[in-house]
Amino acid sequence: MLVTGNEILQHAHKNRYAAPAFNVVNMEMLQAVIAAAEAEKAPVLVQTTEGALKYAGIKYLSLMIRYAAENAKVPVAFHLDHGTTFETAIQCVRNGWTSVMIDGSHHSLEENIALTKSVTKVAHACGVSVEAELGRLGGVEDNIVVDEKDAMHTNPAEAKQFVAETKVDYLAIAIGTAHGKYNGVPKLDFDRLDTIKKMLDMPIVLHGASGVAEDDIKKAISLGVNKINIDTDLRVAFTDAVKDVFAKTPDEFDLRKICGPGRDAVKEVVAAKMRLFGASNKA
Repeated sequence: MLVTGNEILQHAHKNRYAAPAFNVVNMEMLQAVIAAAEAEKAPVLVQTTEGALKYAGIKYLSLMIRYAAENAKVPVAFHLDHGTTFETAIQCVRNGWTSVMIDGSHHSLEENIALTKSVTKVAHACGVSVEAELGRLGGVEDNIVVDEKDAMHTNPAEAKQFVAETKVDYLAIAIGTAHGKYNGVPKLDFDRLDTIKKMLDMPIVLHGASGVAEDDIKKAISLGVNKINIDTDLRVAFTDAVKDVFAKTPDEFDLRKICGPGRDAVKEVVAAKMRLFGASNKA
């Protein structure tokens, strides 16, 4: 069933688990996420980036994902990940997304607040939930590129001011994770997470979780993370499965036999993440 992001995130917040959020770019990845969610009886957020909108087209994604969500046996929210402009966020609101992220983290605090307030005002009037980001994650995700020297952790006092002024539904914070593949081992600032969670008492989002150690993920959830984004792990699983097909049958040209194993591999990763996040049997 198609629901808002806030419906899923408030349940996760109250019941102390993390709702899984997966980025998809094609039909096979979407099918894998929905199938795993139904098998695990887990609520889920299906996410699209600005890059995915550019690649597939907003109408194609809207029709495909809304159909899958509306016919799913579990709650599914349709989320825009890292929308960088007011126009992109509102375009998604108009086309059926039930949750949007406006990422003004590359702006000053004042500019980020102003941008986020403008999106929240429109989205909430349309019954759509809003996520924002404070602090900056390093790394690369689609059109988001942040050099390590420009990454910065979320300031708790600024987070309190930000939420009070913008009225966002859930907040993505920077505590040491990064987008894309890690070159080393990420060191998470759990004290900062604990402080922000207690101060805000609202759903907290963790980006850049692909590649983070399972024990660190569990500790982050225990301290109040309620939404965890996964993108890179799914891409790696899909492409590794496709590579394996060509390694075994280099002359294969049936796309179903090429993409099918990718879909199966993504489903396995998604199901494992749902169990790790404590989301299984929470639908």
